[in-house]
Amino acid sequence: MTSSSISDSFPQRIVCLTEEPTEVLYALGEEHRIVGISGFTVRPPRARKEKPKVSAFTSAKVGEILALKPDLVIGFSDIQADIARELIHAGIEVWISNHRSVEGIVAYIRRLGAMVGAYEKAERYAQRAEAHLAQVRAAAEQLPRRPKVYFEEWDEPIITGIRWVAELIGIAGGDDAFPELAREPLAKQRILADGDAVVQRQPDIILGSWCGKRFRPERVAARPGWDAIPAVRTGDLYEIKSPIILQPGPAALFDGLDAMHALIVDWAKRQG
Repeated sequence: MTSSSISDSFPQRIVCLTEEPTEVLYALGEEHRIVGISGFTVRPPRARKEKPKVSAFTSAKVGEILALKPDLVIGFSDIQADIARELIHAGIEVWISNHRSVEGIVAYIRRLGAMVGAYEKAERYAQRAEAHLAQVRAAAEQLPRRPKVYFEEWDEPIITGIRWVAELIGIAGGDDAFPELAREPLAKQRILADGDAVVQRQPDIILGSWCGKRFRPERVAARPGWDAIPAVRTGDLYEIKSPIILQPGPAALFDGLDAMHALIVDWAKRQG
């Protein structure tokens, strides 16, 4: 059997409704299979130039997707269930992943690689991610103190960080301020009734990533009562860009983790 006939048994025309499958397929050298991407895709930068944008996160141009004649559409989470349903009714094969943990992201790399006949490349990439996680974790274990870190995913209403973010904070050397909420898969289950809960947790560092808009630390610091928070008193409020932390893909395991680790290391050094 020739290599071309083997490749023909795997999806040749893939539409990616979110960024993480696009990032993974490019990293594996399988980007030739992609025929459409999410309009929110920024990684890798060349994808925006090379592939037509056919979806947002909660909506999609179904007619344009069908015109691309995909043999597989890949999306993420229950939020894209309506898009998936419409495509399935149109006879399209759809894979909706629903991973929410660091372990799940690594497993996602392996599964997606296997689905396009690139398991060995995916395995190497997944092992790279695992090695990087282990390296950062080992470095974090050498820190003299671990800060309490509050991660804000949205401001109105206030939404705390999802599970993979909380896990990455731990790997980076911090302790998530709301570990009991991080396990909740849906954003509506991570809404805080008011900001008093954050004041009570007394975080040393505040990280923000407001999906789709710029994080404004000065507005956060000005919230009633928040001047009593250690992070506000020391000015330790920082933005983590949403493309490197709020997508459950490789970016979070590399760039997102590194950004948080650097901030935590800087904080630890200032503690003397």
